[in-house]
Amino acid sequence: MRVVQCGKGNQRSPGLSEPLLAWLESQLSSRIVVGAVRSLHDGESPWWIDLMAPDGSTFSAVLRFPSSRISPDQIATNAAALTVAEKHGLSAPRLFAADLDGRVAETSASLETVVPGTSTWPAAPSTELLLAAGAAIAQVHTVILDPQPQLPLRPRPIAVDDFAHDRRVGRMPTTALLQLADEQIQAIKAPDLPGVFVHGDVWPGNTVVADGRVRALIDWKTAGVGNPGVDLGELRKQVAIFYDDAAPRHVLQGWERASGTRADNLPYWDAVAALNTPTESYGPHAARRRDDFLRAAIAQLRQH
Repeated sequence: MRVVQCGKGNQRSPGLSEPLLAWLESQLSSRIVVGAVRSLHDGESPWWIDLMAPDGSTFSAVLRFPSSRISPDQIATNAAALTVAEKHGLSAPRLFAADLDGRVAETSASLETVVPGTSTWPAAPSTELLLAAGAAIAQVHTVILDPQPQLPLRPRPIAVDDFAHDRRVGRMPTTALLQLADEQIQAIKAPDLPGVFVHGDVWPGNTVVADGRVRALIDWKTAGVGNPGVDLGELRKQVAIFYDDAAPRHVLQGWERASGTRADNLPYWDAVAALNTPTESYGPHAARRRDDFLRAAIAQLRQH
Protein backbone atom coordinates (compact mmCIF):
# COMPACT_ATOMS: atom_id res chain seq x y z
CA MET A 1 0.00 0.00 0.00
CA ARG A 2 1.20 3.49 -0.74
CA VAL A 3 0.77 6.45 1.60
CA VAL A 4 0.68 9.77 -0.20
CA GLN A 5 3.17 12.35 1.05
CA CYS A 6 1.61 15.15 3.10
CA GLY A 7 3.17 17.90 5.10
CA LYS A 8 6.76 19.07 4.51
CA GLY A 9 9.86 17.11 3.66
CA ASN A 10 9.51 13.38 4.11
CA GLN A 11 6.71 13.48 6.67
CA ARG A 12 4.13 10.89 5.71
CA SER A 13 1.35 12.19 7.94
CA PRO A 14 2.08 14.80 10.60
CA GLY A 15 0.88 13.66 14.02
CA LEU A 16 0.53 9.98 13.10
CA SER A 17 3.20 7.54 14.28
CA GLU A 18 4.59 4.81 12.06
CA PRO A 19 2.89 2.01 14.11
CA LEU A 20 -0.43 3.86 13.89
CA LEU A 21 -0.08 4.28 10.12
CA ALA A 22 0.88 0.62 9.79
CA TRP A 23 -2.24 -0.40 11.73
CA LEU A 24 -4.39 1.88 9.58
CA GLU A 25 -3.01 0.34 6.42
CA SER A 26 -3.53 -3.18 7.78
CA GLN A 27 -7.28 -2.50 8.20
CA LEU A 28 -7.75 -1.59 4.56
CA SER A 29 -7.68 -3.60 1.38
CA SER A 30 -4.18 -3.82 -0.07
CA ARG A 31 -5.47 -2.03 -3.15
CA ILE A 32 -6.86 0.99 -1.30
CA VAL A 33 -4.55 4.01 -1.32
CA VAL A 34 -4.28 6.29 1.70
CA GLY A 35 -4.23 9.89 0.55
CA ALA A 36 -4.40 13.15 2.48
CA VAL A 37 -4.49 12.94 6.27
CA ARG A 38 -5.68 16.04 8.08
CA SER A 39 -6.60 16.94 11.62
CA LEU A 40 -10.18 17.80 12.48
CA HIS A 41 -9.16 19.62 15.65
CA ASP A 42 -6.18 21.98 15.62
CA GLY A 43 -3.53 19.43 14.75
CA GLU A 44 -4.91 16.74 17.04
CA SER A 45 -7.19 13.71 16.87
CA PRO A 46 -9.61 12.97 15.28
CA TRP A 47 -8.10 12.82 11.79
CA TRP A 48 -9.82 12.80 8.42
CA ILE A 49 -8.35 10.18 6.07
CA ASP A 50 -8.88 10.40 2.30
CA LEU A 51 -8.88 7.01 0.57
CA MET A 52 -8.89 5.89 -3.07
CA ALA A 53 -10.32 2.62 -4.34
CA PRO A 54 -8.83 0.67 -7.28
CA ASP A 55 -11.46 2.06 -9.66
CA GLY A 56 -10.38 5.61 -8.83
CA SER A 57 -13.36 6.43 -6.65
CA THR A 58 -12.63 8.24 -3.42
CA PHE A 59 -14.07 7.98 0.05
CA SER A 60 -13.08 9.02 3.54
CA ALA A 61 -12.81 7.71 7.07
CA VAL A 62 -12.19 9.19 10.51
CA LEU A 63 -9.28 7.97 12.62
CA ARG A 64 -9.40 8.51 16.37
CA PHE A 65 -6.64 8.09 18.93
CA PRO A 66 -5.87 9.80 22.26
CA SER A 67 -4.93 13.46 22.38
CA SER A 68 -4.90 16.28 24.91
CA ARG A 69 -8.71 16.38 24.67
CA ILE A 70 -9.59 12.70 24.05
CA SER A 71 -8.68 9.94 26.53
CA PRO A 72 -8.23 6.23 25.73
CA ASP A 73 -11.45 5.58 27.67
CA GLN A 74 -13.29 7.98 25.37
CA ILE A 75 -11.92 6.21 22.31
CA ALA A 76 -13.33 2.97 23.77
CA THR A 77 -16.67 4.62 24.58
CA ASN A 78 -17.01 5.99 21.05
CA ALA A 79 -16.29 2.54 19.61
CA ALA A 80 -18.76 0.85 21.96
CA ALA A 81 -21.44 3.44 21.14
CA LEU A 82 -20.99 2.98 17.40
CA THR A 83 -21.35 -0.77 17.87
CA VAL A 84 -24.67 -0.25 19.71
CA ALA A 85 -25.81 2.24 17.07
CA GLU A 86 -25.15 -0.22 14.25
CA LYS A 87 -26.86 -3.08 16.08
CA HIS A 88 -30.03 -1.01 16.47
CA GLY A 89 -29.93 0.70 13.08
CA LEU A 90 -29.36 4.20 14.45
CA SER A 91 -28.14 7.01 12.25
CA ALA A 92 -24.44 7.19 13.07
CA PRO A 93 -21.07 6.39 11.53
CA ARG A 94 -20.17 2.71 11.39
CA LEU A 95 -17.16 1.39 13.24
CA PHE A 96 -14.73 0.02 10.68
CA ALA A 97 -11.93 -1.18 12.97
CA ALA A 98 -10.54 -0.68 16.47
CA ASP A 99 -7.32 -1.43 18.35
CA LEU A 100 -8.42 -0.32 21.78
CA ASP A 101 -5.54 -1.89 23.70
CA GLY A 102 -2.96 -0.60 21.21
CA ARG A 103 -1.38 -3.98 20.53
CA VAL A 104 -0.63 -3.08 16.93
CA ALA A 105 -1.08 0.69 16.71
CA GLU A 106 0.81 1.20 20.02
CA THR A 107 -2.02 3.50 21.08
CA SER A 108 -5.78 3.14 21.46
CA ALA A 109 -7.24 3.73 18.01
CA SER A 110 -10.45 3.39 16.00
CA LEU A 111 -11.49 3.91 12.40
CA GLU A 112 -15.05 4.83 11.38
CA THR A 113 -17.00 5.71 8.28
CA VAL A 114 -17.91 9.25 7.28
CA VAL A 115 -21.57 10.25 6.87
CA PRO A 116 -21.94 12.77 4.01
CA GLY A 117 -23.29 16.17 5.00
CA THR A 118 -22.39 19.16 7.12
CA SER A 119 -22.27 19.94 10.82
CA THR A 120 -22.88 23.64 10.19
CA TRP A 121 -26.42 24.71 10.99
CA PRO A 122 -28.05 27.73 9.30
CA ALA A 123 -27.63 31.11 10.95
CA ALA A 124 -31.42 31.55 11.05
CA PRO A 125 -33.44 28.91 12.90
CA SER A 126 -35.18 26.26 10.81
CA THR A 127 -38.24 24.74 12.45
CA GLU A 128 -37.91 21.63 10.30
CA LEU A 129 -34.28 21.08 11.31
CA LEU A 130 -35.03 21.60 15.00
CA LEU A 131 -37.89 19.10 14.82
CA ALA A 132 -35.63 16.64 12.99
CA ALA A 133 -32.92 17.01 15.61
CA GLY A 134 -35.38 16.25 18.40
CA ALA A 135 -36.59 13.21 16.47
CA ALA A 136 -33.03 12.02 15.93
CA ILE A 137 -32.23 11.87 19.63
CA ALA A 138 -35.60 10.24 20.33
CA GLN A 139 -34.45 7.33 18.15
CA VAL A 140 -31.36 6.92 20.29
CA HIS A 141 -33.56 6.71 23.38
CA THR A 142 -35.52 3.76 22.01
CA VAL A 143 -32.54 1.55 22.84
CA ILE A 144 -32.86 0.00 26.31
CA LEU A 145 -29.41 -0.60 27.74
CA ASP A 146 -27.73 -1.55 31.00
CA PRO A 147 -24.65 0.41 32.07
CA GLN A 148 -21.36 -1.22 31.14
CA PRO A 149 -17.71 -0.26 31.61
CA GLN A 150 -17.42 1.56 28.29
CA LEU A 151 -20.99 2.95 28.38
CA PRO A 152 -21.47 3.97 32.02
CA LEU A 153 -24.31 5.76 33.75
CA ARG A 154 -24.49 9.42 32.69
CA PRO A 155 -26.24 11.72 35.20
CA ARG A 156 -25.66 14.83 33.04
CA PRO A 157 -24.52 15.76 29.55
CA ILE A 158 -20.76 15.68 28.90
CA ALA A 159 -20.46 13.82 32.17
CA VAL A 160 -16.65 13.86 32.09
CA ASP A 161 -17.05 17.50 33.17
CA ASP A 162 -18.80 18.70 36.32
CA PHE A 163 -18.60 22.47 36.23
CA ALA A 164 -21.29 22.88 38.88
CA HIS A 165 -19.08 20.91 41.29
CA ASP A 166 -16.05 22.95 40.26
CA ARG A 167 -17.92 26.11 41.26
CA ARG A 168 -19.00 24.58 44.58
CA VAL A 169 -15.44 23.80 45.60
CA GLY A 170 -14.01 27.08 44.37
CA ARG A 171 -12.13 25.83 41.32
CA MET A 172 -14.23 28.09 39.08
CA PRO A 173 -15.89 31.46 39.71
CA THR A 174 -19.66 31.55 40.01
CA THR A 175 -22.51 34.03 39.72
CA ALA A 176 -25.58 34.62 41.87
CA LEU A 177 -27.80 32.93 39.27
CA LEU A 178 -25.58 29.86 38.87
CA GLN A 179 -25.26 29.46 42.63
CA LEU A 180 -29.00 29.81 43.20
CA ALA A 181 -29.83 27.33 40.44
CA ASP A 182 -27.27 24.83 41.71
CA GLU A 183 -28.64 25.05 45.25
CA GLN A 184 -32.16 24.34 43.97
CA ILE A 185 -31.02 21.38 41.89
CA GLN A 186 -29.06 19.96 44.82
CA ALA A 187 -32.08 20.31 47.11
CA ILE A 188 -34.38 18.09 45.06
CA LYS A 189 -34.24 14.39 44.36
CA ALA A 190 -32.87 13.62 40.93
CA PRO A 191 -35.39 11.96 38.61
CA ASP A 192 -35.08 8.25 38.03
CA LEU A 193 -32.54 7.29 35.43
CA PRO A 194 -34.16 4.74 33.10
CA GLY A 195 -31.66 2.62 31.26
CA VAL A 196 -31.74 4.09 27.77
CA PHE A 197 -28.89 4.81 25.39
CA VAL A 198 -27.79 8.47 25.46
CA HIS A 199 -25.39 10.28 23.15
CA GLY A 200 -24.17 12.52 25.96
CA ASP A 201 -23.05 15.56 23.94
CA VAL A 202 -25.79 16.60 21.53
CA TRP A 203 -25.12 19.95 19.89
CA PRO A 204 -25.19 21.11 16.25
CA GLY A 205 -21.49 20.33 15.78
CA ASN A 206 -22.15 16.67 16.61
CA THR A 207 -24.83 16.28 13.95
CA VAL A 208 -24.56 15.64 10.24
CA VAL A 209 -27.18 17.57 8.26
CA ALA A 210 -28.20 17.10 4.64
CA ASP A 211 -31.33 18.22 2.79
CA GLY A 212 -32.66 19.93 5.90
CA ARG A 213 -32.62 16.83 8.08
CA VAL A 214 -30.28 15.24 10.58
CA ARG A 215 -28.65 12.30 8.83
CA ALA A 216 -26.56 11.17 11.79
CA LEU A 217 -25.15 11.93 15.21
CA ILE A 218 -21.35 11.84 15.45
CA ASP A 219 -18.66 12.00 18.15
CA TRP A 220 -20.03 9.52 20.70
CA LYS A 221 -17.08 9.70 23.11
CA THR A 222 -19.28 10.66 26.10
CA ALA A 223 -22.16 8.29 25.33
CA GLY A 224 -23.61 5.98 27.93
CA VAL A 225 -26.80 5.08 29.73
CA GLY A 226 -29.17 7.49 31.43
CA ASN A 227 -32.38 9.48 31.28
CA PRO A 228 -33.50 10.89 27.89
CA GLY A 229 -33.38 14.30 29.56
CA VAL A 230 -29.58 14.16 29.47
CA ASP A 231 -29.67 14.61 25.69
CA LEU A 232 -32.90 16.57 25.48
CA GLY A 233 -31.83 19.21 28.00
CA GLU A 234 -28.43 19.60 26.37
CA LEU A 235 -29.75 20.09 22.86
CA ARG A 236 -32.44 22.48 24.09
CA LYS A 237 -29.77 24.51 25.88
CA GLN A 238 -27.53 24.54 22.83
CA VAL A 239 -30.21 25.79 20.44
CA ALA A 240 -31.40 28.36 22.99
CA ILE A 241 -27.88 29.78 23.03
CA PHE A 242 -27.51 29.62 19.25
CA TYR A 243 -30.99 30.76 18.25
CA ASP A 244 -33.84 32.04 20.43
CA ASP A 245 -36.46 31.14 23.03
CA ALA A 246 -38.63 29.28 20.51
CA ALA A 247 -35.92 26.89 19.35
CA PRO A 248 -35.94 24.58 22.41
CA ARG A 249 -39.71 24.16 22.06
CA HIS A 250 -39.30 22.83 18.51
CA VAL A 251 -36.64 20.34 19.67
CA LEU A 252 -39.06 19.11 22.33
CA GLN A 253 -41.90 18.81 19.80
CA GLY A 254 -39.71 16.74 17.50
CA TRP A 255 -38.69 14.45 20.33
CA GLU A 256 -42.23 13.96 21.63
CA ARG A 257 -43.67 13.31 18.17
CA ALA A 258 -41.00 10.71 17.43
CA SER A 259 -41.15 9.04 20.83
CA GLY A 260 -44.93 9.13 21.15
CA THR A 261 -44.67 10.27 24.76
CA ARG A 262 -44.25 13.44 26.79
CA ALA A 263 -40.87 14.35 28.20
CA ASP A 264 -40.69 14.13 32.01
CA ASN A 265 -38.85 16.47 34.39
CA LEU A 266 -37.78 18.78 31.58
CA PRO A 267 -37.01 21.83 33.80
CA TYR A 268 -34.63 19.70 35.88
CA TRP A 269 -32.70 18.47 32.85
CA ASP A 270 -32.63 21.94 31.28
CA ALA A 271 -31.10 23.30 34.48
CA VAL A 272 -28.58 20.47 34.75
CA ALA A 273 -27.47 21.11 31.17
CA ALA A 274 -27.13 24.87 31.76
CA LEU A 275 -25.21 24.33 35.00
CA ASN A 276 -22.70 22.02 33.32
CA THR A 277 -21.18 24.90 31.38
CA PRO A 278 -18.10 26.97 32.23
CA THR A 279 -18.97 30.17 34.04
CA GLU A 280 -17.08 32.63 31.86
CA SER A 281 -15.93 30.91 28.65
CA TYR A 282 -18.97 31.99 26.63
CA GLY A 283 -19.07 35.37 24.96
CA PRO A 284 -21.46 37.96 26.43
CA HIS A 285 -24.34 37.14 24.07
CA ALA A 286 -24.04 33.38 24.58
CA ALA A 287 -23.74 33.76 28.35
CA ARG A 288 -26.88 35.88 28.41
CA ARG A 289 -28.78 33.30 26.37
CA ARG A 290 -27.53 30.53 28.68
CA ASP A 291 -28.67 32.47 31.72
CA ASP A 292 -32.09 33.21 30.21
CA PHE A 293 -32.55 29.50 29.52
CA LEU A 294 -31.49 28.64 33.08
CA ARG A 295 -33.84 31.24 34.62
CA ALA A 296 -36.76 29.75 32.70
CA ALA A 297 -35.91 26.27 33.94
CA ILE A 298 -35.64 27.38 37.57
CA ALA A 299 -38.94 29.28 37.34
CA GLN A 300 -40.66 26.11 36.11
CA LEU A 301 -39.06 24.03 38.86
CA ARG A 302 -40.54 26.36 41.47
CA GLN A 303 -44.00 25.75 40.03
CA HIS A 304 -43.76 22.02 40.68
